[in-house]
Amino acid sequence: MRAIRALAVTATAFAAVGLSAPLAAAGGGDGPRNVQVSPSSVFPGGTLTITVDGCRRGGTVSSNAFPDATLSPRGDRGGESTATARVRNSAAPGSYHLTVRCNDSSQTASASFNVLPARGAQGGLGGSIGPTSTEMAIGAGLVATAAVGGSIFIARRRRTVSGQV
Repeated sequence: MRAIRALAVTATAFAAVGLSAPLAAAGGGDGPRNVQVSPSSVFPGGTLTITVDGCRRGGTVSSNAFPDATLSPRGDRGGESTATARVRNSAAPGSYHLTVRCNDSSQTASASFNVLPARGAQGGLGGSIGPTSTEMAIGAGLVATAAVGGSIFIARRRRTVSGQV
C-alpha cells in the first residue's frame, strides 16, 4: 500500500512539474526582442506599425514623436505583439527612437525611425503656369468655329425675318 501511495505522489509531482514548465515558458517572457517599425520613414501625421516578439501579454511603446501606444498580443502568432502609433503633426524632421516595454518584463528594447520633412498640400497648380501651345491652338480653333457658326446663324435668321428665303 505504501509503494502505491509513494508511486502516486511521485507521478503527481512529475505531472505538476511537467505541465507547469510550458506555462512558465509561455507567460514568463524574456523581454522584448526583434522590434520592427514599418514604415521606417514617415511624414508628420503618418502612422507607424510596431511589431515586437517576446511581449505575450502586451506592453507599451513610447517615443517623443508620438503619444504612448499600447502593444496588443496577436493570437495567430505566439509571442508577437503589435501597436499602431500616429506621429504628431508637429514632429520635426529627423531620426527618432522608440522604446518598448512588455507588461510581463522589466527589460526594454528600442528601435529607430525617421520623420521626413513635411510637404505642402497638393492643391493643384491654381493658374501658376500658362497654357501650352497645343491648348492655345485648340482654344483658337474653338473660338473661330463659334464665330463662323454664329455669323452663319445670324445671316440665315435675318433672311427669314425679312421675308427672303
